Amino acid sequence: MLNFTWSVFSQTGNIDTYLLYKELEREMEETPDKDFNELAQLDFPIA
Repeated sequence: MLNFTWSVFSQTGNIDTYLLYKELEREMEETPDKDFNELAQLDFPIA
């Protein structure tokens, strides 16, 4: 998602897209393995 957002910003120069990119980047720094844990739970649900 980050790469897509940056790509859109770099092609358009839209400041709102840049701000979205920075917000997503900040969220990923706070919980870097969130997506991995969610995927792991889908593969191996804890009963």
